[in-house]
Amino acid sequence: MSTVTETHDRTGEKHAVAPGPGNTARLLRRWWPAAALLILAAAPYSALPLPGLLDGPLGSPGSLQLLATCLLFGALATGYDLLLGRTGLLSFGHALYFAAGSYATNMFLLETGLPFAVSALLGLCFGIALALVLGSVSLRVTGIGFSMVTLAFAQAGSILVSRNPGGLTGGEEGRAAPADLLPSGLVGIEHTANLYWVALAYLVLTLAVVHWAVRSSTGRVWEGIKENERRVEVLGLKPYGFKLTAFVLAGALAALGGLVHLLLTGGSTPQTTTSDFTLSLLVMVVLGGSGTRWGPMVGGILYTWADHRLGDLAGSGAVADLPSVLRVPLSQPLFLLGVLFVAVVHLLPGGLARLPSRLAAVRRRPATTETLPARKARKENGRP
Repeated sequence: MSTVTETHDRTGEKHAVAPGPGNTARLLRRWWPAAALLILAAAPYSALPLPGLLDGPLGSPGSLQLLATCLLFGALATGYDLLLGRTGLLSFGHALYFAAGSYATNMFLLETGLPFAVSALLGLCFGIALALVLGSVSLRVTGIGFSMVTLAFAQAGSILVSRNPGGLTGGEEGRAAPADLLPSGLVGIEHTANLYWVALAYLVLTLAVVHWAVRSSTGRVWEGIKENERRVEVLGLKPYGFKLTAFVLAGALAALGGLVHLLLTGGSTPQTTTSDFTLSLLVMVVLGGSGTRWGPMVGGILYTWADHRLGDLAGSGAVADLPSVLRVPLSQPLFLLGVLFVAVVHLLPGGLARLPSRLAAVRRRPATTETLPARKARKENGRP
């Protein structure tokens, strides 16, 4: 028994179209995000072993903690791409707003004893306000000047955190969050699944906000600014306001990510304030594909997973038994990450998001190998 799909032409008449490979491919492209979301949501209920990818079963606390971290940074890279891939702004200070959301919430909890919901709201507002103030200053310059100003602000924030003013930041040790003031359902190994769902919700929210913003009229102006800012000015628009909107929105999403990171790790760490943290986001975006819908998310997830798993590989017995000429470089996780990054950039210009289109082009290539002289001779002989 076969089924058909009804379509309408320009006159409004219905036509039955039999299902085929092309229709199936279109359905897969349309519905795979929903299917992926359902699979991710059900992961805590699964005991599926994934040797090589995860240390334990899919639903074990250790695996869920790693997956939650991957989802968190996939969302963070997606928000960062609002600046880099959508508006053409290369910021080296994006980590500052991520750290602001984490540290501000933690300080409100520890110093004032406010409930977590109130502290989280205040921490988010602090991160947004910081992005608004610093963005309004940074965007007064363009190009490399903008990048250097954001880097200067990030370095100042990192130094401030490491100096531990008034004992508020904990210095190089960071500061643990008070477990008694955090939601009870988000504390402890037995509640790792809840933390995983929080990270998944943050990813979905970030993807939805970025998708909505990019498709809006403001998003189309961002695209114009990235292509030619002077042309946008000629059209009578002021790029500064639109760039500041992108900066603040990306900062707000980063501050929200800092809240999620605080819950996942149980505290605030100074490593999240450094410019190296922002450089990691840059690598994630380039790895996945800057300016694409799913690329930054894929790059963030892959980079975070590799950062954790390659460390285990570097310390494994298989690497320890190799000759020194191989053992020394392979025992360095950063070396392995660098090799992976260079390979993807060289073999897949445009990032992992371009892989499906490149594979499709390879499949179509045998049908389009006719040379120009052969094509001209065929037309001269009157053959179609």
